[in-house]
Amino acid sequence: QNEYTIFMAGLRVNQRNAKLYNNVGHSLESQGRYLEALKYFQDAIRVQPDDIGAYINVGRTYHHLHMYEEAEKAFREAKDLLPRPKTGEPYQARVAPSHLNVFLNLGNLISRNSSRLEEADALYKQAISMRSDYIQAYINRGDILIRLNRTQEAQKVYEKALQFDNRNPDIYYNLGVVYLEQRKMDQALFYFEKALKINPEHEQALLNSAILIQESGSRNLRKVAYDRQRIGTSLSFVVIANRRTFNARFPTGIREDFRSALFNLALLLSEAGRPLEAIPFLHRLLRHHPDHVKGLILLGDIYINTIRDLDAAQECYENILRQEPHNVQALHNLCVVHVERGALKKAEECLERASSLAPNEKYITDHLEIVRQRRKLTAEAISKTQLVRQTDTTVSRDMR
Repeated sequence: QNEYTIFMAGLRVNQRNAKLYNNVGHSLESQGRYLEALKYFQDAIRVQPDDIGAYINVGRTYHHLHMYEEAEKAFREAKDLLPRPKTGEPYQARVAPSHLNVFLNLGNLISRNSSRLEEADALYKQAISMRSDYIQAYINRGDILIRLNRTQEAQKVYEKALQFDNRNPDIYYNLGVVYLEQRKMDQALFYFEKALKINPEHEQALLNSAILIQESGSRNLRKVAYDRQRIGTSLSFVVIANRRTFNARFPTGIREDFRSALFNLALLLSEAGRPLEAIPFLHRLLRHHPDHVKGLILLGDIYINTIRDLDAAQECYENILRQEPHNVQALHNLCVVHVERGALKKAEECLERASSLAPNEKYITDHLEIVRQRRKLTAEAISKTQLVRQTDTTVSRDMR
């Protein structure tokens, strides 16, 4: 018998036990059966409306399903159920450590939106105030501060975390990132090395230290740099394939032949449903190789489908077309930008040009037909509206 059948057997005996519903949900979640898991987590709430963990489970499952508004609502409901401390009473004594995860989950969710980073920072600060040794909250807060370009504050946050856990390689790695942002390469390398002493397979530290060593120009360390880059890249592919969090930052320089690794990492992240994590790799790639067509295509797609920044997407596709005026994929995607803006006439003209370049590409002709149908329906709707207005005007005059 597996866990699922055991917990289901328990539910047949007792259908008023929220823990059993949560356990069934966890079992289904571990198999990637998120919609089924969601039902059981919601049943746990129905049975026990004050079950904070069940709300966290619901929010996490919605996050897996990319239903971000619903996820935020569930996390906030969990947060609202946390006990309020009495005056002068330490908060950490009243809150179960597992329930504090709601602050991390909610902060991670809203930090997807760069305009809400301050809000995420406040959540991590609140979590730390409730439990001063909450290491993951320090790490997450430091990352937000780096994104806000407040590197001095991030440095202090990581140094504070080291007071509670000086054997955590991620903290040393993140301190290295802080020094990278401050362009203090020697200090950055020092902390990457500290991370690697604790965990020799720390993929981000391997990649970044390799690039820094390579940049130093030391002949003696050149083989070390090459080996670290190769191992770090291989580990990164494994990390992404297993859907674990991967968040690497890269220093200023990069090897010429490292472009394929950057693009492949970005592509893997995008295909794994984590397009926002792919963006730093694409920016890094295009900074050194601004004519990388596949990189521009992928970045443009993320701008359209995930970030909804149509101007940035258009810039990517126009950049390609300046290099390759007959690049059908870039031209088609530019047409999509016009469609998303509602500029249907411009989109139709664009798709006609794409169709003339690739008359046998069915997806282009299909898209062109859809745009033409939409233009026709829009014209008919406008015509009907004008007719109604004319009729109303005539009736109004007749009643005078």
